[in-house]
Amino acid sequence: MRLSMDSGLHQLLFPLLSLLLLLFALPSTSELGQFCNSGIGYGDFACEASSSSKLLIKGGTVVNAHHMEIADVYVKDGIIVAVSPNIKVGDDVTVLDASGKFVMPGGIDPHTHLAMEFMGTETIDDFFSGQAAALAGGTTMHIDFVIPVNGSLTAGLEAYEKKSGKSCMDYGFHMAITKWDEIVSQEMEIMVQEKGINSFKFFLAYKGSLMINDELLLQGFKKCKSLGALAMVHAENGDAVYEGQKRMKELGITGPEGHSLSRPPVLEGEATARAIRLAAFVNTPLYVVHVMSIDAMEEISKARKSGLKVIGEPVVSGLVLNESWLWDPDFITAAKYVMSPPIRAAGHDRALQAALSMGILQLVGTDHCTFNSTQKALGIDDFQKIPNGVNGIEERMHVLWDTMVESGQISVTDYVRLTSAECARIFNIYPRKGAIRAGSDADIIILNPNSSFEISAKSHHSKSDTNVYEGWRGKGKVEVTISGGRVVWQNDELKVVPGSGKYIEMPPFSYLFNGIEKADAKYLSSLKAPVKRLRTTT
Repeated sequence: MRLSMDSGLHQLLFPLLSLLLLLFALPSTSELGQFCNSGIGYGDFACEASSSSKLLIKGGTVVNAHHMEIADVYVKDGIIVAVSPNIKVGDDVTVLDASGKFVMPGGIDPHTHLAMEFMGTETIDDFFSGQAAALAGGTTMHIDFVIPVNGSLTAGLEAYEKKSGKSCMDYGFHMAITKWDEIVSQEMEIMVQEKGINSFKFFLAYKGSLMINDELLLQGFKKCKSLGALAMVHAENGDAVYEGQKRMKELGITGPEGHSLSRPPVLEGEATARAIRLAAFVNTPLYVVHVMSIDAMEEISKARKSGLKVIGEPVVSGLVLNESWLWDPDFITAAKYVMSPPIRAAGHDRALQAALSMGILQLVGTDHCTFNSTQKALGIDDFQKIPNGVNGIEERMHVLWDTMVESGQISVTDYVRLTSAECARIFNIYPRKGAIRAGSDADIIILNPNSSFEISAKSHHSKSDTNVYEGWRGKGKVEVTISGGRVVWQNDELKVVPGSGKYIEMPPFSYLFNGIEKADAKYLSSLKAPVKRLRTTT
């Protein structure tokens, strides 16, 4: 009888507890209102994305990294089925007219920080708001950085798996390495072989928190090489930056301008050169994130000319902005531009654009790491306490088109290579991503080169109340975004569903590792050592 009563009570309470848990898990009414007003859906509480499993994009100019043609694109169940002229379909297919427009792979942002705990706070955009913003701007996948928990890669990944539960588009993970021991070495193997992570980031800056020394860097490079994983570096000399920060304080400089003055381009150049040389010593490919200066770019250029496998990633802020805003008399205005490495003086931006157009730099990210004005104000009396980071995940595709394509610096096919295809190749997910071809994922944008856009914090989809591209007006607008075969952005309306995004596993040994074994063998054969010597006794 006791068992029967407990069982009945359990059956009565379980649905009630489930309902309570559901209510707590759902966003607040005010948050729902915010997203609904932006056209962002929370399942049954707002408009859902297009549920049609069949789409025909008709009459557009289909653009891939090395080819463009006027063709139709037929999509079924989230996959591109056919790309050819005059595809005939039945009445059950949703047709999108792309005449006079470009049909391209959705953007892939290789560098983001969503829901990242940093400098005593957490980035304002989580895996829903950040991804929703990305989709509105034509980006359909991003790769975020997992930060270890007390050095543990496993604990870090578990935390980010929870954070990414509300994802509304596809995503992958890089992994940061913040300490070194045998456990970390073993965890790296698990990340690559079981968790779909094929890249590891090493911070040469942020002394006292994320920064690692050269000994750890060498151990990490060696492990990356053995696993076929790409080593990545944030290249600034952290020790020298620390000295620069002390110097600024001694001079009474505590505002946002002190951030830039304390970490000049020469420190970025030095760390870039050092990382390149150590990677060459190990003979492993290297990826330099957020290249912000001429100094760093020139080191990458020299390395590539000498045959080293070095990838340089500029970010949109470094390509189009300059540091003058950091001297603005209004603290909030100045502080919103604080990031690391800093946005540089005028001239660096144009040089980076030229390097991008000439192939010295290979792809474009954002380092989207947003903090609102209240969070930025944590450093109102000390620039070292201003959370570092700017927006860009929504703006990248538009700003890059307007800056580079409209000016004639790059072609339309170059644009696809820089915004999606090369990223997919580097991280070994091409042509599943980064291509408009049969069998590829249906992550597609329709861009109208004759439409205009304007950027404003009042209309963007990030949770941040500021935007470093405020007031930017340009040509070339993403009018339609298709993610996983679903129309999620159309007619300036965003319709996305939390939990609809997929984690994309990225296998090791991308094309960058081709020839590594032969180079090692050539090196060993060139040593002419050890030398056999006769031992004589006296």
